[in-house]
Amino acid sequence: MLGTIAVALVAGLLAGAAARPLIFARAVPVGAPPRTRCPDCGAALLSPAGFGRNLLSPLGRCRACRRRVLPPPVLPEALAGLSFAAIAASGSTGWTAAAHYWLAACGVALVLIDAAVHRLPDILTLPASAGTLLLLTGAWLSGEPGGLVRALAAAAALGAAYLVLAFAGMGMGDVKLAPAVGALLGWHSWRAVALGTFAGFLLGAVFAVALLAAGRVSRKQQVAYGPFILLGALPVSLWLA
Repeated sequence: MLGTIAVALVAGLLAGAAARPLIFARAVPVGAPPRTRCPDCGAALLSPAGFGRNLLSPLGRCRACRRRVLPPPVLPEALAGLSFAAIAASGSTGWTAAAHYWLAACGVALVLIDAAVHRLPDILTLPASAGTLLLLTGAWLSGEPGGLVRALAAAAALGAAYLVLAFAGMGMGDVKLAPAVGALLGWHSWRAVALGTFAGFLLGAVFAVALLAAGRVSRKQQVAYGPFILLGALPVSLWLA
């Protein structure tokens, strides 16, 4: 078990490092083009496509001027490493585990982008949902315990519920992320869907109240909810795995 956790930890560190350029490029306001240059010195840190050239330091600094840039030092690597280690420690295996690893890898980038600019870009939410559903299909074909039809129904139900909430101010990025967590929770049971969804809302509410009490935000300001969707869903799903 310890060996498996260690391997997962290393894989997570690598996944977090791979996510760093994507976080830097996409942590921009809605409608803005992906960022490829240092906001201070203008040095080209990434190629226009976001791949190839990568002069981003793991310590969160531009390699040209040494100024701090997003994401913060070693944070993506640490989040992904700890998430992967937790998945391995849960005992989840096979295609089901792969679905958790995939959503965690996408989730690290989504959490840090949403925390920085309050958006969940399509380039991450759509692959997160599609990949999770594809891997759960593999789990079903392999005969792993779980329900694919229920997972698909839960993905649709949670997506529809969040779409209704979008009229009350929830972001469309949250709506597009909902099918991924709905499918992962629905793979286990409807009880898991209810618990994971409630946990996300509870964590988000507690965080918002804490920020209000500390005077960090006003009642009219929005709080990034994407991190809490994932923080509520993944632990519940691993607990039931």
